[in-house]
Amino acid sequence: MAKNSTGAFIGGILLGGAIGAIVGVLVAPRSGRETRQILKKSADALPELAEDLSTTVQFQADRLSESAVQNWEGTLERLKEAIAAGLDASQLKAQELNEMRNIAAKPTSSSEQRD
Repeated sequence: MAKNSTGAFIGGILLGGAIGAIVGVLVAPRSGRETRQILKKSADALPELAEDLSTTVQFQADRLSESAVQNWEGTLERLKEAIAAGLDASQLKAQELNEMRNIAAKPTSSSEQRD
């Protein structure tokens, strides 16, 4: 469903752009020759513009990727620390329980005197 919505949105953008370009050419205050020259210059500049846009997008993607890696590494480090702290606490609690069992298992001095 989301793909259909995205396709319809992109189609609407393209159709609106085409209609806008046609209307712009028809109501332009310049002559046809001047408009064609401007369009030719614009078309000639498109490859350079596309290259600039591609470079910018690549730069932003690299920056976001680097940021994501740094955030992930920080998250992993905190997770390792939390796991280590949990293991330490678990071992400490296990030792405390064993000590309590040992104390409970020892006969008291009053019961030793009765026997």
